[in-house]
Amino acid sequence: MRNDPGRLTPPGRAPDLNPADDGLSEATARIGERRSYAAPYESLTFTVVTRGRRELVVTLAAQPVFDLARSIPVARRIRRSVRHRGGESALTGLVRRTLEPADLQRIDLDTLRNGLDLLRLGTNDGGVLPAFWRTITSSGRFEILCAEMQDRPTPGTLLIEVMGGIEQAPLDAIRDVIEHFGTGSLGLILHIAPDPGAARRLSQVPAQCLVLDFAGVEHESARDWQGAAQLIGTARQACPQVMLLNLRPDRGLAAEAAGATHAVFAGMTTVIV
Repeated sequence: MRNDPGRLTPPGRAPDLNPADDGLSEATARIGERRSYAAPYESLTFTVVTRGRRELVVTLAAQPVFDLARSIPVARRIRRSVRHRGGESALTGLVRRTLEPADLQRIDLDTLRNGLDLLRLGTNDGGVLPAFWRTITSSGRFEILCAEMQDRPTPGTLLIEVMGGIEQAPLDAIRDVIEHFGTGSLGLILHIAPDPGAARRLSQVPAQCLVLDFAGVEHESARDWQGAAQLIGTARQACPQVMLLNLRPDRGLAAEAAGATHAVFAGMTTVIV
């Protein structure tokens, strides 16, 4: 894959970092007026009927991925949400249970097809699509579709964001999957729980990028940021690149100082009192 530092590709190991440093004063002096925003995005919705005859509504939305060093968008990531038709009321009287592997595969296959149409990758474009760990390790059809994507005239660079169960997966299995899919214009990035232990464990595999969702990570106040920065620093020591999801836009420069390389920013709604 292309060795462009602005892309989601390995630029080399992280330098020595001080993750407890808030990063704001240095970033302000160094960069001044540079800003990043969560730009508007396109979306589409489709339905999936499970083997248990439940109807699921899947919504895909294309979000900009920012290179934190330059504060510019360098790729688009597909955010996926899955819900039951009819909302929570549709679940009344039903036992909540995990979807079957066949259901997960169907969701992923339809996500790949529809997501590629939404991304509209050109030769120099980059895109990120989600997939469940169980699909990546078990579905030959998913692999075939990925191969078809690479045969397109202008496929661009596609990264599969693997999620769900990576923290418990054997390291040998993770290594095998990374080696198998990480070829040509296709690669894998690993979405893990925002936990330092989970990040340190994956230092033993050749992961290209670790993805951390900051939606549940306190990072607003200076006191909260110390723990968040330590998490980022640990992840960066384990992997060449770290992408943060739902990061507050006003923490972009501090996140870069802590070791993050890319971010998908959370929307910041103005509150009028």
